[in-house]
Amino acid sequence: MSEAVKNPVLETKKLGITFGGLKAVQDFNIQIYQGELVGLIGPNGAGKTTVFNLLTGVYVPTEGTVLLNGVPLNGKKTHQFVAAGVARTFQNIRLFKQMSVIDNVKAAFTKDISYNLLDATLRTPKFWKTEKAMTEKAMDLLSICHLEDKADVLASSLPYGQQRKLEIARALATDMKVLLLDEPAAGMNPTETAELLECINTIRDRFGVAILLIEHDMSLVMNVCERIQVIDYGQTIASGLPEEIANNPKVIAAYLGE
Repeated sequence: MSEAVKNPVLETKKLGITFGGLKAVQDFNIQIYQGELVGLIGPNGAGKTTVFNLLTGVYVPTEGTVLLNGVPLNGKKTHQFVAAGVARTFQNIRLFKQMSVIDNVKAAFTKDISYNLLDATLRTPKFWKTEKAMTEKAMDLLSICHLEDKADVLASSLPYGQQRKLEIARALATDMKVLLLDEPAAGMNPTETAELLECINTIRDRFGVAILLIEHDMSLVMNVCERIQVIDYGQTIASGLPEEIANNPKVIAAYLGE
């Protein structure tokens, strides 16, 4: 690992949260480096999405710390996590269904809007220049997910697999440093999953972002992830290379319910 990437982009230290008397996540530690793709897996109810909610400001941890490039994010609001560089997708697709595909992406360009209300009302040159730049950028992001030919259709009219890819394209529009993908292949057929795999690899290679992936499709996880961390009952039970995880007795027992 080169000097430039020795420090993790995203790191947690003894992260945990308690709901009433239930410890949903405890002593969760992870480090993800620039350009690295890490999988977070575990049985249903293991606490994976709770971890994502802690990493994005949806939940405030009861204990421990979330750091982005060494800066603590505890106590920040969700929009502040996004502004800092943490983007995510969700298990249940959350698109603006009655907006066009391209407008779904442009909605995430809050950092790119340089015109004010008066510019927008009067349609000044500054307004049109900014809008043109955002449209070009949005089309570029859509092309990564092979959605550029769907730019002007309603998001609701897209097939399920393409809606999932649109959510990823919208996340890219935030200029994130870390991308959290929550079961992106859920409900996809093999062809759609293969296209998603290509999309994820392109994102990592082109943008050099750190990616954390929750997924139940083990073939996808084993093919795309460089490291895998496994949790069960809110605690890490294994961490390592894909082949190590596949043969780990604790992991096998957790998935088989033994």
